[in-house]
Amino acid sequence: MRGFAALADAQPDPVQVFFKQVFWLALAPPVFVFIGSLNFGWRLGAAEPLYLSGKALTLIGIGYFFALLLGLVCTAVLSKWMAATYGARDGLGVHLALVALVAAPLATGSVFHLFPHVFVNLLALIPALLWSLYLLYKGLPIALRIGPERGMLMASALIGCLLVGAVSLLGLTVALWTGGIGPTIGV
Repeated sequence: MRGFAALADAQPDPVQVFFKQVFWLALAPPVFVFIGSLNFGWRLGAAEPLYLSGKALTLIGIGYFFALLLGLVCTAVLSKWMAATYGARDGLGVHLALVALVAAPLATGSVFHLFPHVFVNLLALIPALLWSLYLLYKGLPIALRIGPERGMLMASALIGCLLVGAVSLLGLTVALWTGGIGPTIGV
């Protein structure tokens, strides 16, 4: 929790946080999934792996990168917006750094994308997600200098918004792929 305590005493510049932390956190998973998918193909439970062309993987990787980048920045902006309600600090740099600290276990867990098997990735990313949730609940009150009760409420509200965003992103992906925008996998 030292990182959150240091963040509580700092006033980080949002541009520096974006280019030193957030950008790289969003870049790691698409690079890992590109390398793994190109070399091994995706194993979706069937006997044969699913191979996509390099062009399709590049487009998916670019879309994945921008979706992660947009998600991290929007989460920080949403957290900053919620700060007034919960009496928390409202500097964008603080919220961006908080999101980067909380997202770090997920970015680290994405190294399992190098072997793109759905069940292996699922088993690896669930503990990473749990660790990120733990960091959010424990670190948010420390970094934003609010009481634990308000911190728990703010973290829960933030998670609720993130779940709505995740489901919306899944729906958008299905709609785009159904409309012919995305990789053709012979289905």
